[in-house]
Amino acid sequence: MSTFDRRLSPAEDWIDQKGWTPPKHGIAPEIRLFGRWWNVGWLFLLLWVFLIIFFAVSTWFIETETGKAFVERYPGVLWHGPVMEAQGFPWWLRWEHYFNLFIMVLMIRSGITILADHPRLYWNVHCTPGTEWFRFNLPVPNMPYYTAKDDSVTIPGWLGLPGIRHSCGIARWWHFSGALFWSLNGLVFVIFLFATYQWQRLVPRSWEIIPNAVSMAVQYGSLHMPHENAWLRYNALQQLAYFAVVFIMAPLQIVTGLAMAPAVGNRLRRFSMLLHRQRARSIHFLNLLCFLGFVLIHVTFVFITGFRKNFNHIVFGTDEGSWIGFIWGMVGIGVIVLVWIAATWITMHRSRLVQRVGRLIVGRVTFLMEWFSPNSQYKESDISPHFWPNGTLPKRELWDRLLQNGTQRCTVKVFGKVEHPQELTIDQLREIGFREQITEHYCIQGWSGIAKWGGTPMAKLLERVQPDASAKYVVFYSHADGADGGRYYDVHTLSNMKHELTLLAYEMNGRPLNIYHGAPLRLRCENELGFKQVKWIEAIEFVEDYKKLGAGQGGYNEDHEFYSRRDPI
Repeated sequence: MSTFDRRLSPAEDWIDQKGWTPPKHGIAPEIRLFGRWWNVGWLFLLLWVFLIIFFAVSTWFIETETGKAFVERYPGVLWHGPVMEAQGFPWWLRWEHYFNLFIMVLMIRSGITILADHPRLYWNVHCTPGTEWFRFNLPVPNMPYYTAKDDSVTIPGWLGLPGIRHSCGIARWWHFSGALFWSLNGLVFVIFLFATYQWQRLVPRSWEIIPNAVSMAVQYGSLHMPHENAWLRYNALQQLAYFAVVFIMAPLQIVTGLAMAPAVGNRLRRFSMLLHRQRARSIHFLNLLCFLGFVLIHVTFVFITGFRKNFNHIVFGTDEGSWIGFIWGMVGIGVIVLVWIAATWITMHRSRLVQRVGRLIVGRVTFLMEWFSPNSQYKESDISPHFWPNGTLPKRELWDRLLQNGTQRCTVKVFGKVEHPQELTIDQLREIGFREQITEHYCIQGWSGIAKWGGTPMAKLLERVQPDASAKYVVFYSHADGADGGRYYDVHTLSNMKHELTLLAYEMNGRPLNIYHGAPLRLRCENELGFKQVKWIEAIEFVEDYKKLGAGQGGYNEDHEFYSRRDPI
């Protein structure tokens, strides 16, 4: 065991709230409109005003001769083909419907926890404080070292999964595992949909769907409930809504989710220019609100249009008016409530289990994203005016000692399973090779930023030290400790270190790296999230395995905060 190994600290297999990031409560959500911040409560008030006006106008319109003629011409129901072809709800549709709800509950709760780690949304790629359009935290204070981790907030435990502050690492296992099952469930649904006549319920086949949908909205708005029978067919408004959810909103949620991944954004340059990470985060959030709005309206109409028949439709696939469907429907919702409670308990008390199961379910799928080797670079005009700092700074006395002879003379020790161990200064690293690259940084918390990095390609260092055949991983040890005590470190695959954009950086934006961003030396690995890019590097070790380092999970945050060992998404 090396000296560096002994500086690593063990970690618990559960979340100990006493040693976790202290709680910090945010503010009521705010949105920026017309250069001012507005509490979202005002938006709900405006919505109520709009609905009142809509009800009043619909009632007036439907009683006029023009309104009566419009409704008579466009009654709101379209059907092409025999009425009986797509009647009822088959067993596969009913199970898919329930499983979809089951998964979405876990995804939404964990997604809210992830959002709370950087409780701001932007339309620009830079995440400069003050440019956000949505927030639920106070303005960023003007202080020398206010990190993104400092900016995270606590979510109530009944809502977030788990909701405690800065728990996005473990929330991501729930979110990504749910996203995988949700996507597969959607794929199966679409296959069955077009393999049967059920597609006729959802897919519009005439432009007359538009005026008929307007007619249905007016009829609902005037509180003249139209005669309808969803058992046989959907009305035009229902058809448009379901079509939008299945074929527009769901795919958009998947695309925007992938657009947030560094492996995707730093590979597909043209795609990332159109849908960069912050734009994707904003659309992802707004699309979530659309889903929630649809669910609210959908459930409301289930009850006001005959909830006993509607529950029998979707629970047992019968067109009856008995209570049995409603009773079993409530049992199904009760199961979801129990899972809601159990998921929080499991996350808090069996955290390592969540990490391991998550790795089995979705880990290998996300690891494949490293195949998207980054090759995208930006222009100098794209460099972000603000680049969020993060991490626990090295202790003051250590930093003072490092700076006695200047950062350029600081050394990094390279050892382990290599033919030629080295101890190199920054100047000696520069002699091995130097390159500059302008790339986008993706933090696990959600923020991003573009910077120009200058340093020595890891490929050049590998040529210099010559790893032997047994070396599979590279361990980077930091001068700084992690938030929970013990030295910060992280592990990378040797193959990922060979990419041309993997860099040992000692310059940022054409100037020597400063302490807030990792001086004297930091790693740049552009297809991984920011926590993998170790700052304040003291030593680099080549190893065959990492299981005996720390808690054996492949890095400090992996040990203590249950992150993924490889995180290209």
